[in-house]
Amino acid sequence: MPKSKRDKKVSLTKTTKKGLQSKQQLVEDIKDCLGKYKNVFVFTTPNMRNTQLKSLRADWKNDSRFFFGKNKVMTLGLGRKKSEEVEKDIHLVSKFVKGQCGLLFTNKSQEEVVEYFSNFVAYDHPRSGFIATKTVTLLEGPLPEFPHSIEPQLRQLGLPTSLQRGVVTLTQEHSVCKEGKPLTPEQARILKLLDNKMAEFKVILLCSWSKDGFVSYVKDKNKLKKIANASNNDEDESMDED
Repeated sequence: MPKSKRDKKVSLTKTTKKGLQSKQQLVEDIKDCLGKYKNVFVFTTPNMRNTQLKSLRADWKNDSRFFFGKNKVMTLGLGRKKSEEVEKDIHLVSKFVKGQCGLLFTNKSQEEVVEYFSNFVAYDHPRSGFIATKTVTLLEGPLPEFPHSIEPQLRQLGLPTSLQRGVVTLTQEHSVCKEGKPLTPEQARILKLLDNKMAEFKVILLCSWSKDGFVSYVKDKNKLKKIANASNNDEDESMDED
């Protein structure tokens, strides 16, 4: 009896035994999910954060599964070309696995998924390398939101501060960051101390697949490249699959 492509073992070289087992398991899990779930989506998440993704996983755990891993390994599970695919046209999905992205397997309808993520947004503190979305300027004068014990740290971060009668005080106006400019580690730290959450966390759907066919949500290939590059502007955060 001919062997199913889904049962075909994929060779993964140049890795440790533990790493090999982990990658092989990811490949097998992805193949397994192709038979369990009706729809597959590729998505990217600029300003990716573990906290938001854990929340998404919790909300979708009953009828969906998220995958994050090495792109090359995930595409092995899908099939990188027509001769390797385990389902008709699933190799088309692999072409969208670029940059900082993930896979969503779900039994929710495509309409439900598109509507949910078109309305989903969360905010977090920006990191070093993030492109500032607005200019932040601190005016000369008291900064009562800061305890006096933090004043030396503020000076180390570049803020012109001093203690005046036990109150942290800015001795002159200071520009923390400028719109359109990448943040330095010091600027990112200051914004976090100010509890400024300008980093917008969104899930951008790139394409979907089901037995009914393949759908691309990105019509312009240049736009796909820009999305992949933009998703890597912020500092990387490890996104291991549960």
